Amino acid sequence: MITKDVELHVTGKSVFTDDVPLPPETLICAVLFSKIAAGRIRHLSAEAAAGMPGVKAVVTAKDLEGENQIGTIILDEELLASSEIHFYGQPIAAVYAENEKQARDAVKKIILETDAEKPVIDPRQAYALGRVLAPPRTFQLGNPDGALEGCAYVFSGSAESGGQEHFYMEGQAAVAFPGEGNSFRVLSSTQAPTTVQKVTARVLGVSMNQVEVDVRRIGGGFGGKEDQANAWAALAAVGVQKTGRPVKLVLRRSEDLRVTGKRHPYSSDFTIGLDSDGKILAYKVFLYQNSGAAADLSTAILERSLFHAAGSYFIPNVRATAVCCRTNLTPFTAFRGFGGPQAMFVMECALFEASRGTGIPVEKLQEINLLKEGDEFPYGMKAAACNARRCRAELENRFRTDELIAEISVFNGRSGRHQKGYAFMPVCFGISFTNIILNQARSLVHVYLDGSVGVSTGAVEMGQGVNQKIVDIVARTLSLPDKKIRIESTNTTRVADTSPTAASTGSDLNGRAAQIACEQILEGLRAAFAGTEEGRRFADGTLSWEEAVSLAYAKRINLSAEAHYATPEIYFDRKTEKGKPFAYHVYGSAFLEVTVDCLLGTYAIDRVCIVHDSGSSINRTVDLGQVEGGLAQGLGWMTLEELEYTDDGFLLNGTAGTYKIPDMFFSPEQLSVAFLENAPNPHAVLNSKAVGEPPFMYGIGVYFALLKAALGAVPGKKLSYRAPMTTERLFNIVTGRKEAHG
Repeated sequence: MITKDVELHVTGKSVFTDDVPLPPETLICAVLFSKIAAGRIRHLSAEAAAGMPGVKAVVTAKDLEGENQIGTIILDEELLASSEIHFYGQPIAAVYAENEKQARDAVKKIILETDAEKPVIDPRQAYALGRVLAPPRTFQLGNPDGALEGCAYVFSGSAESGGQEHFYMEGQAAVAFPGEGNSFRVLSSTQAPTTVQKVTARVLGVSMNQVEVDVRRIGGGFGGKEDQANAWAALAAVGVQKTGRPVKLVLRRSEDLRVTGKRHPYSSDFTIGLDSDGKILAYKVFLYQNSGAAADLSTAILERSLFHAAGSYFIPNVRATAVCCRTNLTPFTAFRGFGGPQAMFVMECALFEASRGTGIPVEKLQEINLLKEGDEFPYGMKAAACNARRCRAELENRFRTDELIAEISVFNGRSGRHQKGYAFMPVCFGISFTNIILNQARSLVHVYLDGSVGVSTGAVEMGQGVNQKIVDIVARTLSLPDKKIRIESTNTTRVADTSPTAASTGSDLNGRAAQIACEQILEGLRAAFAGTEEGRRFADGTLSWEEAVSLAYAKRINLSAEAHYATPEIYFDRKTEKGKPFAYHVYGSAFLEVTVDCLLGTYAIDRVCIVHDSGSSINRTVDLGQVEGGLAQGLGWMTLEELEYTDDGFLLNGTAGTYKIPDMFFSPEQLSVAFLENAPNPHAVLNSKAVGEPPFMYGIGVYFALLKAALGAVPGKKLSYRAPMTTERLFNIVTGRKEAHG
């Protein structure tokens, strides 16, 4: 099945923000970015820049008519630096000119003198200095300290996971237009139209109803356009306010890579205790989140890390503590998994360390401790309709993992230079925004006189297929073919107060809202035809949809509906850190196999087998694409993708040529995905389950498969757990050139 957006993409007909035809009077915005990571502005002069050819305005912090603030959860991030500089790449001034060359030439004429200070880039150092966004938070179940005293085995260690660049195909972009009555229309490449609307209105000093935000589609987001799009939309709108002319702002790829936020790096300490049979009795973990220079979404991301601190396992005694540490790096932001992967990685490191110490295979420890029905999570919710063990059993049976492991053992016994490794990776991921108020959505559905249907929701299409799923939901509800249904752009004047398209909730929330609106229209038709021959024919399907619509219009029946949906029965008390924050959980299990060249430290990913729980899938093609794409991104995070900073806070690999992402040649030689059958989910639309983020976590398993292969060559090697597992780090392990950093 080819979805509507895919057809447009492959034929080159998809229109993105940078493709929109613009009037000739449109100005181009270029930005002056800080070249230091910490310090103060001693002198800033834009007079020379303002006098350059083609320049219509130069804006600094003092020129803003509204509030110089783009923070959302915590108001701690200026749009344009006013006196202090907190990270390399912080915007300081904006130039608006007739063309890009003139704008960029003028930026070079801005006089900026700064007093640099030594930046803090390590989260543990920041914590020691008291540089935190908020006090640490702790989730606790049972008495882990007491339980550790009775454990047969206790192991401690540390784990480091790096950041990750979103590398969306379409960079950050915005176009703003003037409207009547001091109003503004903004086209933004954003996952959160309402957030852009709110922040832009704040910066302009106007009310939200004076700012219209429209999004047709975006070319990838992965979380990087949830809050990070705000600044560029606001700067474009500021130019409109100052000049009365349309303004376009598109970041160059090198700018996008260096000045926008990434996945949060984490530095963590763990202690795990087990009984003699391998049952985990206690687990303690402290997570130091590198939040960067401003809050962005860090506190919410930290919270989800705590929700997923125990991974896919039931542990009766847990204490998970986490803190947001303020450093002088670009403010880190949302990324697929939203803090869950970082915490799950630490949990898997603890299990791997326990396996090495007890001699119990790590896959056995995983199996012993997998969640089952009724097990309690550290935040008080209990596992319901728990498919963790079903997925593991299906994985073993369908793909004959015992035979694969036996073949790996034979290979390793015969080979010297090459060693194979394998790992199982279970996934349990909660679905809902952990900020409860965001779990709501609205839709607007119109039925036109010819029977065609227009649907507006708050969902943003970013390549994940949410529009296709909403088409499928509407088509099934109204019993219509796809071609009758059109999904409109996401627009704040048609659907107000939208939640971001994030947290894997796009289809759940917006699809259900669209379904409710369609049901309202059907109910209106049934009521209009009640007790008539048309009613009988409508009920048995002999009255065509077009006839029904025409008759209803003649009877002056409403053929439009607006609907609201809010996820029921979810709550969380942040005073007790207990509640039911998720509508449900997604489960899954993967088997990964790798081959390592123990002379060179290079490797290949031979095989990945996955059994994924997608409920009753709305669209299997879309879900398959999300599983495969999420896996690839997870594999990249664990192996290739590394952010390297100088001590001065400068990103060394901030270009498309120096930052590595997975490509087709990096993909597993064999990739098999099976969906768990007969697992309907009554807590989401059409008994489906979300699919966006959970598959990312399968990629974590490759780290441990590589470690297992490497330890086949150097079995007694002492390890410190550090991701990504680059070829350099793997080389250091297998050759013993220096202390290993797994």
